[in-house]
Amino acid sequence: MSRSEKKSRRLVVDGTVFLWKVGHRHERDGGPEQNCREILAVHPLDGRGRLEIVFRPGPGRLVPDGRLHSGGVATAGAYLNLNEPGTVRALVDEAISVHGWDTDDAVPRTVDGWSVFDAVSARRPETTQEPG
Repeated sequence: MSRSEKKSRRLVVDGTVFLWKVGHRHERDGGPEQNCREILAVHPLDGRGRLEIVFRPGPGRLVPDGRLHSGGVATAGAYLNLNEPGTVRALVDEAISVHGWDTDDAVPRTVDGWSVFDAVSARRPETTQEPG
């Protein structure tokens, strides 16, 4: 089964049921290189809102590329596992409070994952060290 065929998982936040899954996509930038991105997709079970939190690699920013496992995103000083429900909960909370995501807005919302990474890793210090 490919990762795109994975079933969504359930997360309950203050009585709202969300469905979520982690994926990995490649896109070409016009050259021979493929740009990877790790994506957390979330939507409420009974709402219209759609959220994608996207992590792209960059200087000091790592996404799965053979070194990290699926769902792992990291900087030089912190690590998050997007497969952990507690991490997903913290990311959803940040998307709502900082980025104003409306869970019933029919317009899909995309959030740069690095814009909330530091706040989430600070809330989840027990999970910020990459497993060795």
